[in-house]
Amino acid sequence: MSLSLVSQIPLGIVLAVLAGILWKLRPFLVGQFTSPLLKLKGPRSSSWFYGNLDDKRRSEDTLIYDHWIDKFGHVLSYRGFFNMPRLLTTDTRAINHVLTHSALYQKPVAAQRTLSRLLGNGDQHREQRRVMNPAFGPSQIRELTEIFVEKSMELRDVWAAELEEKGEPTRLNVVRGLSKMTLDVIGLAGFNYEFHALNPNGKPNALAKAFEEIFTFPDKIPVLLILQNFFPVLSVIKDARARRIAHAKEAMKRIGSDLIAQKKAEILRESSGKKNANVGRQSLQGRDLLTLLIKANMATDIPDSQRLSDEDVLAQVPTFLVAGHETTSTATTWCLYALTQYPDVQRKLREELLSADTDTDTPTMDELNALPYLDMVVRESLRLFAPVPESVRVPVKDDIIPLDKPFTDRFGQVHDHITIAKDTAIVVPIKTMNRLKSIWGEDSYEFRPERWENPPDSISSIPGVWAHMLTFLGGPRACIGYRFSIVEMKALIFTLVRAFEFELAVPPSEIKKKDGIVQRPALRGDPSGNPQMPLLVRRYNPTRA
Repeated sequence: MSLSLVSQIPLGIVLAVLAGILWKLRPFLVGQFTSPLLKLKGPRSSSWFYGNLDDKRRSEDTLIYDHWIDKFGHVLSYRGFFNMPRLLTTDTRAINHVLTHSALYQKPVAAQRTLSRLLGNGDQHREQRRVMNPAFGPSQIRELTEIFVEKSMELRDVWAAELEEKGEPTRLNVVRGLSKMTLDVIGLAGFNYEFHALNPNGKPNALAKAFEEIFTFPDKIPVLLILQNFFPVLSVIKDARARRIAHAKEAMKRIGSDLIAQKKAEILRESSGKKNANVGRQSLQGRDLLTLLIKANMATDIPDSQRLSDEDVLAQVPTFLVAGHETTSTATTWCLYALTQYPDVQRKLREELLSADTDTDTPTMDELNALPYLDMVVRESLRLFAPVPESVRVPVKDDIIPLDKPFTDRFGQVHDHITIAKDTAIVVPIKTMNRLKSIWGEDSYEFRPERWENPPDSISSIPGVWAHMLTFLGGPRACIGYRFSIVEMKALIFTLVRAFEFELAVPPSEIKKKDGIVQRPALRGDPSGNPQMPLLVRRYNPTRA
């Protein structure tokens, strides 16, 4: 734009634009000097733009949270983007207050915009969850277990064939196989849709390709993406990644719309053949989650206020993919890693699995849940290697957060509550809570499944929806698919550990944790940053044991 053209822009428009920018920046310009959190102890900011976020990124695995808690106490403040104070606390009463008051404490608008940009508007409000809950209940997961086991066996056979071809042991990047397996599972269990990800002769699948494109993350959050979250008008600027994501979302929306239309037609055909043509919530049978959701949504015995639009239903397609694919494959990857670091645990687990009271390779959900050491291994793995290391909530109005234990601020004043201002970021430190020594004991950083034989009474104060951990969070917005993930993970571990022995193919120091929507493993020496967990895999041979 030339200077002469700029000079022709009316001064009023220029001032209006500047005023709009300043108004948008007002919370950041004012909040960093007026926030009640300024009284709290905490680390010094290291950047006017990133605050302490770069320190956290470099520390890896949120270990810096543990260090800050040790240094500043169980209630502290650190700086986020634009130096805005954030609350970090390990006080269980405070965390319970935040998680249970879900209408008051919501996901940050910026995070919602990011997820919306990637997935579409899939945030689950109360009506959506009420309709979806039956699809994730124990009886439904019991029906889906057959799919979990069948696909676990298919992955076992794929790896066995690779060992046959290359010899033993063979170095495998287990992230790739586990990711393909869980994608196949969520395709069938979620939509009765075949991805054929594990089939080496299958053609590239459009939905699988779109999903992979959306969830390939750069090492560092681009500044443009951060600015777009705070200034949505900047979303008109499309870089190469934004264009790829837009194309992938279109493919996902198109395929999802076709799936929904097909299922609605099938449900209506099925119900039209019955004497009572009404669609009832319990009147029709179906295994996949999307069919159950559509049936529940079409039921004539629910009020309109609980019914979802087709757009709401469509938004659950990528949500199902994330919840049922990324989290489980990542959790199982870290579990196999833990078993390589503790070979005695791997041997003890294999002994239980091989002596399991089942005559076949296809255990039911009840048979999987009846294996005590498998349950302890899964619990311990999900404790130490929670796929999502933290969550953030923001109050929609000022509030007082109660505390279990008082704290002393930087001025020496003692408080039995936290005063929190509207729009202040509150970090729920999932992994830090899952390994807090004051709750779990001095060996909290060790992988020790036996701790679940007699867990400490203190863990009962953690407000988690499962096993007194925060891995699946707690409160009304806890992970709705946690049963799905746990049983699928058990099916995988049952099948793979019975068939193979695992060793880490690189020194443990070479494995790093890379943040995205989930915390995936990567190699420090690999500049691509692609997810990797290289293991040496060989068939289990009882004569060698």
